[in-house]
Amino acid sequence: MLKLSQICHVLLATLVSISFAKTVNAEPAETLTVVVNGIHHQKGEICLRVYASERGFPMSNSNGDQSGCVKITGSSVKKEFSGLKPGTYAVAVVDDQNGDRKLNKDFFGIPKEGFGISKNPTVSIQTGTPKFRDASFVVNKNTTVNITMKYSLDS
Repeated sequence: MLKLSQICHVLLATLVSISFAKTVNAEPAETLTVVVNGIHHQKGEICLRVYASERGFPMSNSNGDQSGCVKITGSSVKKEFSGLKPGTYAVAVVDDQNGDRKLNKDFFGIPKEGFGISKNPTVSIQTGTPKFRDASFVVNKNTTVNITMKYSLDS
């Protein structure tokens, strides 16, 4: 029969083994810092959504891995998204002046509020809405991306 001290040692060794196993199998988590530049005014919020796939990019308010809004305090704002798995991502930004957390458009589908897309692709009537592949970037370590706000379509 095992003595109480031997049982305690076996139990302690088992618990330590389990805790190390969980640490080894933990997936790496990265932080994405998004810097939005070129904000034209001081009212409303800048709302950002991070997408891990093309599904819903860039217009969906329900798809996307993470999202958040930042109160406008100057011509630039910064928002961090932590806990991202290494992978390919794209970011869509809206200068939400009326607080509805979406990009308002006119009858023809042209944005009435400021917007931005990671990698700052051309957005015009000819090019249409940017594709995920044109706005995506790899996150495999802590990453910073800069997005310039647009308040009209490109020529």
